[in-house]
Amino acid sequence: MNDFLDTVWLGNPVRNYLAVLVTIVIVLVFKRYIARYVAGLLFRLLNRIWANLDKEAFKNLVAQPLGMFLLILVGIIALHKLRFSEELNIELYNYSLKRIIHVIGSVVLIIAFIWLLLRTIEFIAVILERKANLTPDQTDNQLVVFFRDFFKVIIFIIGILMVLKFAFGFDVGNMLTGLSIIGAAVALALRESLENLIASFIIFFDKPFTLGDLVKVQNITGNVEKIGLRSTRIRTDQKTYVTVPNKQMVDSILDNLSLRTQLKGELRLQVSLSTPSSKLQQLAEGIRILLRHPEIESANVVINDIAANAFIVNADYFTGPLTHQEYLSIRELINLQVLKLMEELDIEIAGASTGIRLEGQINGR
Repeated sequence: MNDFLDTVWLGNPVRNYLAVLVTIVIVLVFKRYIARYVAGLLFRLLNRIWANLDKEAFKNLVAQPLGMFLLILVGIIALHKLRFSEELNIELYNYSLKRIIHVIGSVVLIIAFIWLLLRTIEFIAVILERKANLTPDQTDNQLVVFFRDFFKVIIFIIGILMVLKFAFGFDVGNMLTGLSIIGAAVALALRESLENLIASFIIFFDKPFTLGDLVKVQNITGNVEKIGLRSTRIRTDQKTYVTVPNKQMVDSILDNLSLRTQLKGELRLQVSLSTPSSKLQQLAEGIRILLRHPEIESANVVINDIAANAFIVNADYFTGPLTHQEYLSIRELINLQVLKLMEELDIEIAGASTGIRLEGQINGR
C-alpha cells in the first residue's frame, strides 16, 4: 500500500494527490456549515457596531459567497502544494499551461472575493435602510441607495485592478500613472457627467428636495420618485416620467411646492357698472363672511378698481398645507357660494347681458 502511495505520477506521489483530493472533498461537503460558522463570527463582530441585527438575513446573504470563496481558496492552496509537471506545461498561443491555470485560478478567487464584498455591502445597506425607515424623512432612504450603488462601483473597479495586478501581472501603479493623462482627457469629454455626479452629492447634502416632494423646475411639475447618480426622475402631473440631469436640478430655479406653508386662492370678479354701491358693499362683506372657512387661515377682500366697463372686486385667501384635491374642493366651494351670493343680491357679472341697438335707415326708409 505504501508503495502505491509513494508512486510518482506526473511529478507528484499519489499520496499528495489523495491529500489534496480529501481536503477539497471535506471543504466541499462541509462548506455550508463552515461558511455559516464563519458568518456567525463575522456577525458577532458587526453586532458590536450595530445592535439588533438580523442574524438569519446576514447568513443568507453572506454564507453562500463566503462558502464559495473558502472552497476556491482552500482548493487553490491545496493544488499549490502539488508540483506542476513539466510534461503538461505545453504552450497555447505563446502562453504556458501553467500560466493559464494560474491566471484562471486567480481570476476565480478574486471574483469570489468581490462577490463576498458586494453581498456584505448589500447587508449593511439593508441594516441602514431599516433604520432609515424609522424616520419620516425619505432622504435617508435615498442616501442609503445612493451610497450602496456608489460603493458597489468602487469595489467593482478595485476588482478589475486586482485581476490585472495578481492574475495578469500588470504594474497597476505605472498603469494608473499612464491612465491619469488619458483620464484627464476622458474627464474633459465626460465633463457634463462629472458635473451631474457632483450635483447629486450637493442634492443629498444640501437637501433642496427629497423623495416624494412636489417640485417645479424648468416648467416641469411633479413628484420626485428617484434621485440617481446622474439624474433625477420626476412623475409629472400629466403622469409622464421625466428624467432631469442633476446639474439642472441644482443650477435651475427650483420651487419645492411641498414646503409651502400656505396655499393661495384668488378670486377676481368684474361686476357690472349698473350695480349700486350699496349692493357692491354687500357683496364684498358677504365674500368676507364666506371666507371664514375652517381651512382658510387668512383672507383679504377689496373693491380694487373702477374700470371703464366693470367694478373690480379682488379676493385673496390662504389655506394651510392641504393636499391638491382638498385645495381644489375648497376653491370650488368658495366659487359656488360667491355665485349664489351674487344671485341673491341680483348682481350681474360685467358683459353678462349685452344689448344691441341698430341706428340709421334701411332702403331709404
